Amino acid sequence: MGLRERKDGSALTAGEGETWSSTRGEGAETQQLARPGQPVLTTGDGMPIRDNQNSLRTGPRGFTVLDDQVYLDKITHFDRERIPERVVHARGAGAHGYFELSHSLAPYTTAKVLTEVGVRVPVFARFSTVAGAAGSADTVRDVRGFAVKFYTSEGNWDLVGNSVPVFFIQDAMKFPDLVHALKPEPDRGYPTASSAHDTFWDFVSLMPETMHMLLWVMSDRALPRSFAMMEGFGVHTFRLIDARGRSTFVKYHWRPVAGTQTLLWDEAVRIAGADPDYHRRDLRELIESGLYPTWDLAVQLFTDADAETFPFDILDATKLVPEEIVPLQVIGRMVLDANPSNHFAEVEQVAFCPSRIVPGMDLGNDPLLQGRALSYTDSQLHRLGGANFRQLPVNRPRCPVHHFQRDGRFQADVPAGRVAYEPNSLGPGSARASEERGQRSHATSSHDGARGREREASFADHYSQARMFYRSLVEAEHRHIIDAFVFELSHVETVAIRERMVGHLRQIDDRLARAVSGDLGLPHLPAAADAIVGPYELEPSPSLSLHRTAVPTVRSRSVAILFSEGSDARTLIAVRAALELQGTRVKLVAPKIGGAVLSDGTRCVADGHLDGMPSVLFDAVVLLLTEEEARVLAAQAKARAFVQDAFAHLKAIAYAPGGDVLLDASGVERDAFVIPVARLDEFIQRAGGRRQERALTTRRTA
Repeated sequence: MGLRERKDGSALTAGEGETWSSTRGEGAETQQLARPGQPVLTTGDGMPIRDNQNSLRTGPRGFTVLDDQVYLDKITHFDRERIPERVVHARGAGAHGYFELSHSLAPYTTAKVLTEVGVRVPVFARFSTVAGAAGSADTVRDVRGFAVKFYTSEGNWDLVGNSVPVFFIQDAMKFPDLVHALKPEPDRGYPTASSAHDTFWDFVSLMPETMHMLLWVMSDRALPRSFAMMEGFGVHTFRLIDARGRSTFVKYHWRPVAGTQTLLWDEAVRIAGADPDYHRRDLRELIESGLYPTWDLAVQLFTDADAETFPFDILDATKLVPEEIVPLQVIGRMVLDANPSNHFAEVEQVAFCPSRIVPGMDLGNDPLLQGRALSYTDSQLHRLGGANFRQLPVNRPRCPVHHFQRDGRFQADVPAGRVAYEPNSLGPGSARASEERGQRSHATSSHDGARGREREASFADHYSQARMFYRSLVEAEHRHIIDAFVFELSHVETVAIRERMVGHLRQIDDRLARAVSGDLGLPHLPAAADAIVGPYELEPSPSLSLHRTAVPTVRSRSVAILFSEGSDARTLIAVRAALELQGTRVKLVAPKIGGAVLSDGTRCVADGHLDGMPSVLFDAVVLLLTEEEARVLAAQAKARAFVQDAFAHLKAIAYAPGGDVLLDASGVERDAFVIPVARLDEFIQRAGGRRQERALTTRRTA
């Protein structure tokens, strides 16, 4: 038993753990057999497998037989490995971590996750693009999903939001239309993961309520440098419920401790080609290197009476509550410190729903939120095969679960006992509802009115907050929004749609409209769109500007050191150590992947080479070259492009004396962000700032 022939004809037993030929003759396939103590390969039913290379045949040249259980087990599972991808948010990345409360909200809620200071609650966070399919690129212009599942002692709480605080539409009734307009046009199947086409702009230009969100999507917010440098928002206005049943409105904000940083449009386009998995890779490498992505959780709290005084409706998801009206209160911190073990099992199968809350919380009457509460669960029932998706490990609560739900597809639990209903008298120890511990809903006031298909008049102001957002930004941010509108609308073939969109922009800011109209080459400035309400002049909110709220830091950012033959070893070691001390990820780039011999005679192996690691992948670059090697590289287009792109993309550049040659050959002038490596502290400080600032303080443009 277990005998096979070696290629030399001698016997071999499986226990020897050697490779044996699966058929006779030269060129035969080989396979590895289990060594003593090594797990034995099995079928899904646990049957040990003797040969995993060949199907069962009637002879070496005969037919494959239908009773080959090893092949059938393997191929039928393979044929069913794919489940429907999410309609939106299909491309995602995720990580495990914890949330720790630092400030109790006990005056407002009974939820333990928001009242037990110092208790670490496990979390799983998923970040995603919205429009693209699972195979699209990470760095497209898009909103990002920002969803967090808290595994609390009272059940799972899902805080399902986005990277911007508002949304396109006010009522979930319009969500299918929005997504159909945004997705590839059905007659041609493109463009992928892009809003720069007619059907999207046709739809939004006919829906004035989308204007505020459009300004955010055309801003730098839609091009994050990293998930770890991206803000998150709950979008909707939720409720907290205290022990006496009293309600307080709450809005949730995630603020990255690493600060916010974004890409330039040209960088985003180039990165999509050089590394379409840029954000996924960045998140995984941050965690692997111990630079755990961290966010502060902040809340805005206000009462029903406060909400009545606001010049907008807090149930309107196209509006935000400015921090100048209701300041943020930081209440805790989320740290992501573990990567998924399996992308499909965790990132793809995790199921979020905004109505998944715990006692001490409640939803609001927001019509978009109400619709999402139904739609998300319906999607999970479809994608994950049935009602038992909550039993998947990534979705399973970490607290005791007692219910009378039974059977269904993929039932993994084995409920005991004869009762599967309530009330009952046959199971006196079975679960019962609890007035004290159960989730309490807010008792809405009677003025909410009778049921009917109508929209509150206060929802009709579509331009005031869009104007406030635009006028809260600095000039460089204005330029990027203008460029984004011009790029998107230039891909719209129907001239009337372009003109209609510029008409909406005139209600937001006339200079914005004129700039977009001029850059599009429209023959005349279109008339302003009709406004049902407003727009009203709201005070600018500086907190909405990424430039104004920037936190200067190089922590979590990535810096490339370009070196070559003869580069000074002591300088390279010193620069790398100084950067890593600040929490910076350093990559060594050389003309060849094998690296180069440094000045002290040691060979330094590179992390990448010029062809495979262009400067577009980094936040700043250091040129450590001898004059001789710099002359060699100056003759190479790829080396000049490495420097030219870094300069054009507003990145800080440090250089050793030999780097002058490459800088001159690349046409790079010495501005405040091109710094000799001897002034390393200054370089680190410059590299940690926001690059939009450089467009204001230098002659560079972006």
